[in-house]
Amino acid sequence: MKPNIAARLDRLGERLHEVDQLLSTEEATRDMAVFCQLGRERAELEPVVTLYQAYRRAETDIKTAREMAQDPEMLEFAEAEIEQGQQRLAELDRELELQLLPKDSNDERNVILEVRAGTGGDEAALFAGDLFRMYLRFAERRRWQVEIISESPGEMGGYKEVIARIIGQGAYSVLKFESGAHRVQRVPATETQGRIHTSACTVAILPERSEE
Repeated sequence: MKPNIAARLDRLGERLHEVDQLLSTEEATRDMAVFCQLGRERAELEPVVTLYQAYRRAETDIKTAREMAQDPEMLEFAEAEIEQGQQRLAELDRELELQLLPKDSNDERNVILEVRAGTGGDEAALFAGDLFRMYLRFAERRRWQVEIISESPGEMGGYKEVIARIIGQGAYSVLKFESGAHRVQRVPATETQGRIHTSACTVAILPERSEE
């Protein structure tokens, strides 16, 4: 990790500690606007700081494994630990890079999700249904609310089109990269000869417009 990025992450950790202290003060609890502002800042800082702490722990684990590798009896185990640690570091580094990207002004907004069946007939509608249920389960795990705005069921199940509102903090920041074409190759339930079909759906993720 570059020193300037590490220094920036250290500052974010210090700011999170400072925000936690401010949130516990009587002044913050008396002023709801300040309290909410600090709460939003904390919600933005915590995921980044948590990732950075995991990154530092992975570095420490690799250092410990390298010390263990000095013992011939522990060499094989230590090498495996080093390899796993380096893979973990690379994953965390990529996640931190994404977290440090400039924020989109829409990131905290709710989402309008549209899943539309494309080529593939009835199988595409079934695939659209599978995709929509996947997003529903994902939203449930995040404890987001989902409201179906409109739906057009397929003749054999699934959806020709379904539009829903997803309500949750940061929903757009998490889901915005899902927009685009999605394809699957599989033997569909509608196929009697065991042939593999390619079906496609389009997914649109739009930030919900502000009421202001």
